[in-house]
Amino acid sequence: MNYDDEKMTLHRESPCKVNLLLNVLGRRPDGFHELETIMHPVHLTDALSFERAASGIELGCNVPELPVDSRNLVHRAATAFLNRAGIQREGIRIHLEKRLPLAAGIGAGSANAAATLAGLNELFGSPLSEAELQELAVALGSDVPFFLQCKPALATGRGEQIQPLDFFSIVRGAAFLLVYPGFGVSTPWAYRSLARFPDALNGRPSRAQKLIAALNSGDLNAVGSELYNSLEAPVLSKYPLLQLFQDHLRELGAPAVRMSGSGSTTFALAPAPEAAEEWAARLKKRFGSQLWTAVAPVHVEG
Repeated sequence: MNYDDEKMTLHRESPCKVNLLLNVLGRRPDGFHELETIMHPVHLTDALSFERAASGIELGCNVPELPVDSRNLVHRAATAFLNRAGIQREGIRIHLEKRLPLAAGIGAGSANAAATLAGLNELFGSPLSEAELQELAVALGSDVPFFLQCKPALATGRGEQIQPLDFFSIVRGAAFLLVYPGFGVSTPWAYRSLARFPDALNGRPSRAQKLIAALNSGDLNAVGSELYNSLEAPVLSKYPLLQLFQDHLRELGAPAVRMSGSGSTTFALAPAPEAAEEWAARLKKRFGSQLWTAVAPVHVEG
């Protein structure tokens, strides 16, 4: 984060995530699903800028099709913050620069909301405590609390109960490859569709601990065997292209490949950025140069 001192504008980067594990453990009485999921931050970002204004909330975005009213999580986060902080005589001007794909299963919208909460709290002199920010984040969406911190995390409940984890043994030198096919997947549809896949809807508990042990072993092949995503059952059935991405990456030697969240992003863990870049080039050669791919180090110092 940084300030433009001349305009007193606060700038924040808004990263994304991948779900190394997304294990659905059944449907809850409140209509949500019980989860255990391991999320890992990915240092590919959108960017936001915040500037105090006379009144109201003004949100601008470089993507014309993205709404800039209360349908946008950034707008809702700003509204929630101003209401909770009791700020009535001032407003906020926000610009969201989208670089990450939409409806991609990588939590970009949730990260934007978390960056808005944290950014506005800084801009207005920290009127809210960390606990209050967490409470607002939970109300905005299950993934939002994860992005109020910067480590990998085990999330339980409906995904809002966050237990930060130390960075794993595999991270030194490793890289993520993200592959987006050019279309999104509806998260509500993916969860509703689990009803057709009972084994995926009612997953085996404690997968998370096995994956954490594999991640700390430093063995990418062991990690690959423990990655799991319940939502692949309905999503890969409807969108077989995503299965083709996974198959091709494994043919290229990728030891750890999965879909993130409800899709449509596929991710692979590579031992080094050079391997990830090579896999990306090979994917584009097979599936077309328009395919969106991105490579990021698994761990960035600081």
